[in-house]
Amino acid sequence: MPAEKIFKRFCFLLATCIALPAAAGTFSVTPVRIFMSPRDRATAVTVTNDGDDELVMQADVYTWNQKASGEDDLALSEDLILSPPILKIAPHSRQVVRLAMVSPPKGAGQQTYRMIVREIPEAHPADKQVQVQVALAFSLPVFITPPGLKRDLACDARRASADAVTVTCDNHGPIYAQPREFALRGTAGKTLVSRESAAYILPGHQRSIELRRAEGAIPGGALKLAVTFDDGTAHDYDVTLAD
Repeated sequence: MPAEKIFKRFCFLLATCIALPAAAGTFSVTPVRIFMSPRDRATAVTVTNDGDDELVMQADVYTWNQKASGEDDLALSEDLILSPPILKIAPHSRQVVRLAMVSPPKGAGQQTYRMIVREIPEAHPADKQVQVQVALAFSLPVFITPPGLKRDLACDARRASADAVTVTCDNHGPIYAQPREFALRGTAGKTLVSRESAAYILPGHQRSIELRRAEGAIPGGALKLAVTFDDGTAHDYDVTLAD
């Protein structure tokens, strides 16, 4: 599925219990990830209303960090602004908005943000047939990256049980890393166990993931951990598992 058609919807129930029928809009945002350089004063974002009703939406920008647990740590930011911040989009139409930098980014490393576009269902008259209103939201990563910065991710694997290993990756570099697949391979190149992932690892942070083999025990000794990244590149790490 092309990236521009991926829908990332986070539903916020506006009631204390689930009741039907419910109402919510349908929309998409492109691009689903925003990459800028410090010299880019602004970039275009397109919001498309795929539903039959008018959409009223609001966009906010947050600085994006990560906690030790790997959870996102967001704080409202005024470094970037979306113009206009409130969108009214007619059915089956689209609107192009501008995400602009208020001032040049500080520091020599990559700056990371999240732009969250939320539907405002309260902007429409209440429908007596609808007992629950569901507000949809779309969270987009925003990366402002100076030129010349390279990824530096160190990964290792340790046995967690006879049929499972724990892979831990540390981001020592100045930019984010997003492993898309982990594969543990034997010396002959045969894949013993693999797992897909979509987790981001921001600079200075660590994340662990478990690989469990459905076929049974994972052999010990010298193995290869192959990590494939979101840009299609891959890197092999030498790992040694206890017998």
